[in-house]
Amino acid sequence: MAARVPGSSPGGPGAGGPQTRQIKVRMPEAVGAGVYANSMMVQHTREEFIIDFAMIVGESGTVVARVVAGPGHVKRIVRALQENLAKYEGSHGRVDTAPEAPFQIGFQPANETRGGE
Repeated sequence: MAARVPGSSPGGPGAGGPQTRQIKVRMPEAVGAGVYANSMMVQHTREEFIIDFAMIVGESGTVVARVVAGPGHVKRIVRALQENLAKYEGSHGRVDTAPEAPFQIGFQPANETRGGE
């Protein structure tokens, strides 16, 4: 997988247009399989956003992935998601927003169980 980042144009110096360079990114097999999440929690500090993706089933759930990024990167993530959702809807039709979950999500220590389980 290759990502374009600011730096140099694909045609080399003097090729014109916005300057970008390609960086090869490795996809570890365990990450490439992906994880399913049906819930998300977001928190932030002045320096970073913490996005926890969770799989909720019944009365409990598990965080399946955590992404930590700076505010500038989060803004680019939001823009990329908006652009891709617009492309998806252009190809497949309008997507309705999922209803709000009828519960609040909170963390409990990993070594604690609920209800004496």
